Amino acid sequence: MFKTTRKVGRIEIILEAKKLGKDYLLTLTGGKEHAGAVAVGLFDEKSRRASSSVITLPGHREEQLALDSAKRISRATGNTSVFVAGIHVDSISPEEIREIVSAAEEMVGSFINYCEKSEMTARRDE
Repeated sequence: MFKTTRKVGRIEIILEAKKLGKDYLLTLTGGKEHAGAVAVGLFDEKSRRASSSVITLPGHREEQLALDSAKRISRATGNTSVFVAGIHVDSISPEEIREIVSAAEEMVGSFINYCEKSEMTARRDE
């Protein structure tokens, strides 16, 4: 459904998304791929607010990225999202972490823009 890649320093990061009915399943991977954190974003129609929860595997640091991305996607789409993040770079520096997080946030923004354009197209075609 959706895939974007970005070269960031020593690695390439990949964001892939698949539609599951009205919901979304996204993976963000790079370097040595793995599942480091899994977050679920929910949108409450009644309050018009999004929330998210995360499970992080011991020793992994993708928690905040997964948590924020799932919430952001659910807020933008009004649907449930499952976001799996797993990026590993040996001997990563704080600057590399910042660059990867920034690129990942931009990629999530691209996905949200894609969803908004797809929704506008669907409405126009009705």
